[in-house]
Amino acid sequence: MSLPTYGTMAVDWEARVDFDRLRRERLARAKELMAKSEMGALLCFDMNNVRYLTATHIGTWAQDKCNRFALLPQNDEPILWDFGSAARHHQLHCPWLGERSRAGISMLRGAMTPEMGRAEDVARKIRIELEMRGLHKEPLGIDIIELPVLFALQREGIEVIDGQALMSEARVIKTQDEITLLNMSATMVDAAYDELYRAMKPGMRENEAVGLVSKVLYDLGSEYVEAVNAISGERCNPHPHVFSDRALRPGDPVYYDILHSYMGYRTCYYRCFTIGYASHAMVDAYKRCREYLDAAIELVRPGRTTAEIASVWPKAEEFGFPNEEACFALQYGHGVGLAIWEKPVISRLVSFDHSCEIKPGMVFALETFWPSTDGWSAARIEEEIVVTKTGHEVITRFPAEELLVAGRHYFTVNGPLPAVRESDPEPTARVRDMIEASSKTERIGVSD
Repeated sequence: MSLPTYGTMAVDWEARVDFDRLRRERLARAKELMAKSEMGALLCFDMNNVRYLTATHIGTWAQDKCNRFALLPQNDEPILWDFGSAARHHQLHCPWLGERSRAGISMLRGAMTPEMGRAEDVARKIRIELEMRGLHKEPLGIDIIELPVLFALQREGIEVIDGQALMSEARVIKTQDEITLLNMSATMVDAAYDELYRAMKPGMRENEAVGLVSKVLYDLGSEYVEAVNAISGERCNPHPHVFSDRALRPGDPVYYDILHSYMGYRTCYYRCFTIGYASHAMVDAYKRCREYLDAAIELVRPGRTTAEIASVWPKAEEFGFPNEEACFALQYGHGVGLAIWEKPVISRLVSFDHSCEIKPGMVFALETFWPSTDGWSAARIEEEIVVTKTGHEVITRFPAEELLVAGRHYFTVNGPLPAVRESDPEPTARVRDMIEASSKTERIGVSD
């Protein structure tokens, strides 16, 4: 384990997260890509991109409002227009912004109706800043936008182009401090799973599990529990991606995906259990699911490609789906950072035709799924991985090498029910075969 695990406080006697460095290095990455682009400036409404550029945050209640916006002109510093008094707060408490924090209100996703003129006000603000710098004739990159604001910018004579790709590229390689924060975020989920594992028993409902996990995370310092997908029993297959009020029963499979944010940095972290005891069908499904995940993890190192990783996963038809789009995200990899889905995306749907090279500093999650032969249960596991200079490090540490049984206290006349079979600490034969097959195939190239 090379990544340190720090406390959440700042101290004078140990070098931990350097937030000044975090701010500088994130902005520098965006500026570097801007300098190579055709854009005169970049306009961001996505709150994750706004945070990346300006190191500001006003609460996740604003995440879906599309109201805050930041402009990064070529060869200049970012300007932020923020929600009411938040702009004044940034002036007083964010010295890296100062007077470049200003009040500005967009349309609040349509709550401000067109005749109120908010779209035109936003467009004028941007045009003035561009004209002051002689950039008004240059293309303006935008990540996401409300259509009335887009049309208003065009009426001001501004050429609008895609800026989302630039920000996605800026965020794909994480800085030292981003990796530290991602590791700390995963540490909190380790603890949440431990509490959940101890609490699960027949009669506990999925929504109660969500409440327990949320409390643990907020108590530990999470700023946002984005979702806790709690899936049990027959709901495991097919996977609905949302919790319900279903009660757990003896023998049930149950898997969870815990997504939360610490200092902006997310987790996407599945674990799978059974309640009381495990059927042979479920044990076999878990073993198969783990083998596909282990084969993918084994390939994570600089110089490998996303296509090579995807190649060790089963085709859609092998586990009951007509095509790769129908089973998208069941055998899946995706970057994790300020959002739960970032570059690179790893999937049989897209990675063979649009492969990319694995590079140091990438942080992504790999997740696999396998249905059992009983027709209703299924296994789901996920690990988060940091790509190092020589290989990788897994930062999701709650045990998942074998299927864990929660609340196991059932007995037969011959004693306790048999425990779940232990997994071989060495790669299984199937994992070795998948890795060997990947190595023998012609190297799948990089296209982006």
